[in-house]
Amino acid sequence: MEKEKANAKIKVNEKGLSIFSLSEQVAIVTGGGSGLGRAMALGLSEAGASVAVVDISAEGAKRVADEIRAKGGKAISIQTDVTRSPQVQAMTQEVLKAWGKIDVLVNSAGVVLRNPALEYTEEQWDRVIGINLKGTFLCCQTIGKVMVAKEKGSIVNIASIGGLVAYPGCIAYLASKGGVVQITRGLAVEWAKANVRVNAIAPFVMETPMVKAVREKEPAHFQRMVEKAPIGRVGQPEEMIGAVIFLASSASSLTTGHILAVDGGYVAQ
Repeated sequence: MEKEKANAKIKVNEKGLSIFSLSEQVAIVTGGGSGLGRAMALGLSEAGASVAVVDISAEGAKRVADEIRAKGGKAISIQTDVTRSPQVQAMTQEVLKAWGKIDVLVNSAGVVLRNPALEYTEEQWDRVIGINLKGTFLCCQTIGKVMVAKEKGSIVNIASIGGLVAYPGCIAYLASKGGVVQITRGLAVEWAKANVRVNAIAPFVMETPMVKAVREKEPAHFQRMVEKAPIGRVGQPEEMIGAVIFLASSASSLTTGHILAVDGGYVAQ
């Protein structure tokens, strides 16, 4: 056992930072047209991946794909509603047609709608659960079939601290992100023997267009959230890049079913 540990250590040391490389890898990023998805798509490209930028906004997806190509990376853009199975299947086939394989899936498409629980409408509930939870599952299931068949792949779901702790005014969002946490764990257990790893990142309040809308509408709620975080500030989308590269790459080859909080210490309290 000690010899095995020593050999493993030598191997990692010999590889150095190359274990974080995504060269020759193909990655899909849903919700890649803005916010966290954009930052992670750019980061995966910088690590060497060819990136399919997927978003319900064709304009947003194209803008980010163009940005990647302008920096010398490889990217395509695909308009997709992740709540529609036929569209998810068509998107998957388009990526396979372009590059012949899928190594990494990052499920970043999401939405938050705030309202007190007693006033939460059925339409609000259906939209949040549909995009955040159903959309994540449909992408995992459809692309997971490709990965399981090839016995290789890494899925990174974007959960939230709202999937780990509670706060008022976001009942559907909390339910959806708690569901993402359990989808992540469940699929990790099912697909481990097929060499398909499934992990999630649980970010804190990040400086994105979606969060900006909440801050403008409910500044007191926003301020309470930020003040409760030990780090005492809002996060930046670029602070997701290290986490997503780690979970997507061979650097995390023994990590599956893990929820990585990128939260300035929020859930440590």
